[in-house]
Order: sequence, then C-alpha cells, then structure tokens
Amino acid sequence: MLCHVSKGIRRVGVVVLAGLLLVGVLCPSGSAAQPAAPSSPRENTDRATWAERAFTSYAALQRHLYLGAEQHHLYLEKYPRDPADNAYSYLWPMREATAATIDLSLVPGAGRRFRADVRDRFAGLSAYLNPAHDPPGYASYVVPPLGSGGDLFYDDNAIVGLEFVRRYLVEHRVADRHRAEQVFDVLTRGWDTDTSHACPGGMFWVDATWTSIRAANVTGLTAELAAHLYELTGEKSYLDWAKRLYDWNRTCLRSAEGLYQNDISLDGTVNPTLWIYNSGAMIGAGVLLHRATGDPGYLAKARADAAAALDYWTDGNRYYDQPAVFNAIFFKNLMLLDSARHDPRYRAVVEAYAEHTWQHNRDPALGLFRFPPSGGGPYDPSYRPETLEQSAVIQTFALLAWDRGHYRFAA
Repeated sequence: MLCHVSKGIRRVGVVVLAGLLLVGVLCPSGSAAQPAAPSSPRENTDRATWAERAFTSYAALQRHLYLGAEQHHLYLEKYPRDPADNAYSYLWPMREATAATIDLSLVPGAGRRFRADVRDRFAGLSAYLNPAHDPPGYASYVVPPLGSGGDLFYDDNAIVGLEFVRRYLVEHRVADRHRAEQVFDVLTRGWDTDTSHACPGGMFWVDATWTSIRAANVTGLTAELAAHLYELTGEKSYLDWAKRLYDWNRTCLRSAEGLYQNDISLDGTVNPTLWIYNSGAMIGAGVLLHRATGDPGYLAKARADAAAALDYWTDGNRYYDQPAVFNAIFFKNLMLLDSARHDPRYRAVVEAYAEHTWQHNRDPALGLFRFPPSGGGPYDPSYRPETLEQSAVIQTFALLAWDRGHYRFAA
C-alpha cells in the first residue's frame, strides 16, 4: 500500500513524482480502515446518481481549478493557489481533466453539453506541445512564452496520445487520429535499442539523462496506443510495436503472481514496487490486441492479469490507498475488459471504491476531494485538493454512469 509520500517533488523543467517511479514506499497492510469491497455484483447506486455525482464534481473542478479561456484554457495544480505555486498545472493533471471531460461526454444524454468543453481541453493541451523537440512532443510543463517547459516524459505522451484516439473514436475527427500517430512517433524514440542491457528493450520513462529506468507504465500504455492505431489504420508496423511492447512487459516485469513490477535498470535491477495502474495498462493492451487480432490468447492473458490484480488489490482493500488517478486508469481498463468479456465483479470493485470516495473523501463545502499527499487514502483536511485527483474521481463516477456499450471507449 502507498504511504503518505510527498507527491510534488519538482525541479525546474522537471516533474518527479516521489515514489511513483523512482521510490517505492510501502505501508503495513491495513493502514487505512476501509470497508470491504462488496462480494455481491448488485449495483448499490443507479447510473443516474453516478451521472449527477460526476456532473457535480466537474462543476466544482471548473469553479475552483479551471482558469478559463482568458488563461489559455489551463488549470491550477491545487486549490487554493499558493503564491509559490506555478501559474498553471503540469501536463499530467491537464491530461486527466481532458480525459474526464471526454468521459462526461459519453454519459447518456450528455454528449452535446460537453462537446465545447472537450474542444477547450485539447486547446489547453496544445500549450504543452514543444515544437523544438525532435519530433515535437508534449513537455511536462507549459512551453514558452507561457512557461519554462520541461523534460518530455514518455508516459505523459502516451496518455495524451490515448486521449487523441478516444476523441477520434467518439467524434471521428481525422486530425485527432493523425495527432495520435505523431505522438506515437515521439514514443518510438523511447524504446531502448541497446542489446547489451539486461532484458533488452522496454520504454525509457523520460527523454533525459538524469535517469535511465525502463518502466512498466510507459511500456504498457504505449502498447495500448500502438494497438489502437493498428485498429484504426491497419498498418502492420503498429501491430508489431504493440506486440513487442506487450511481450517485453510480460517477460521482464511481470511477477510470478501476475502483477507488474515498476521498472528495471540497465544492469537488470528490478524495482518491485507495485502500482495498480501498471496492471491496468497491461489489461487494456491485452484487450486491444485481442480486439485487433481476434487471438483469444490475448483476452485470456488480460483476464488472468485482471484476476491477479483484483486478488491482490482488494485483499485488505489495498486499492483504497492507491492514488486516485492510478485507480481511475485501472478501473477504465478493467471496464474495457468487461466490454470484451463481462464479469460483474469488475463493476462491483469500481463502485465500492467510488462510493467510499464520495462518502469519505469529498469536502461538501467545496465539492472537491481531499486525499493525503500520496493522492490516495483517508480524507486529509490539511491537504489542498488537486486537478489531478479531482479529474480522476470524475472519470470514475462517469464510468459508472455509462451504458455498458460505451466501455469499449474507456481506455
């Protein structure tokens, strides 16, 4: 389980999330007293109520953290803003706000209400695009003249690419598919080509010299993007990439229990820290490879990864202590799996977490969600709410409001 680690260690032009990739801080089992996940697949809250909660939480996000068109369609990192804070959020929260807005547009009857907001989110993302990078990619912070820019994190770019794909699937804008392809061109630069390294291959975390780890998250997320692009274009190179990325993660970072260890160094030292979203990305990649190829083996692997993840993360309710954004990524990939092979346990787990979060982490005066600095765990009134976690909670609520047919758009 995740302890209350500092999530905001930041350098000029660089974002380092302590514990998320470089440092693993584990807590004893049972550090948060949480209710058990329901054993019954019964839905405790109807879809209309989840929709209302998603809309209410989004209204709070926009009221307290959104800066408006006059501020380049961007967000604050935290509310209230401290004078020492950056003027705008980092890329990752901006992407999560984008994902949340797309998710709201998929709530039955709500699509048209959010079409303009979706356009606004992508306008905000453009402030992070660094044209000086070869090829152009998304920096960790807004680029000049608005900000100082920052290192290019490959995992950030992978999740941005996935949102361009999702927008294409919903709105059929060819420009969005092309942009996803351009993002993928950036990501291929992150593949380790030095065969002298232990477990050759894998995706580097960041395009920088200050670390050289190859990480499960970026490799799995890039596999998802490649599989999507093969589905959309039929170009075999994307399928080859998807298989290469997927197979490397399973070979080099999958544990005997079916979970994904965080990263591996060039000398072969494995960081065994577990984060729930690493399983989520690989579940989703397996589903998308199955969808693209028709090979039932990929679906079987996705279901095995889901079973292993649920057994581990629901034991002692470990997943309540995971960062809300990591849970959102896991849940969306879990429901993507449900679109291919229904299992009532999947929704039951998502709903148990969402209900607990609504009841115990929401500040009713603001409509914002408060977590410890780790981004997960019990209510912490001293910690300022963030765009990152607020957007993640909105995604989770919106997911529960969807018609099941929309789960194929989940990740």
